[in-house]
Amino acid sequence: VQLQASGGGLVQAGGFLSLSCAASGLTFSRYHLGWFRQAPGKEREFVALSSKYSQSVKGRFTTSRDNAKNTLYLQMNSLKPEDTAVYYCATGLVAGTGDPHEYDYWGQGTQVTVSS
Repeated sequence: VQLQASGGGLVQAGGFLSLSCAASGLTFSRYHLGWFRQAPGKEREFVALSSKYSQSVKGRFTTSRDNAKNTLYLQMNSLKPEDTAVYYCATGLVAGTGDPHEYDYWGQGTQVTVSS
């Protein structure tokens, strides 16, 4: 299983970015895929999975997937400096919550930097 996240970059506060995660080596439609992020000096934290979102991003971020393209997306609007982190997509057969231990496979991450 391989996950390739892309779409990160530098954006001003209030701006938006769209992340993508291309998956291969799995029957995509059978897996839950989630987004996590890790800021410098902090632990990896849950961002989004299906209709579940962390409180810090709810109402600003939207995750979606295209099973035909084996791709997961994260639309991030109204970005804040505190959203600065490396963003990861992850998946696992039993993944269904924001607990990272449920995820067996992780992408390499894509850097998102939000300037104030």
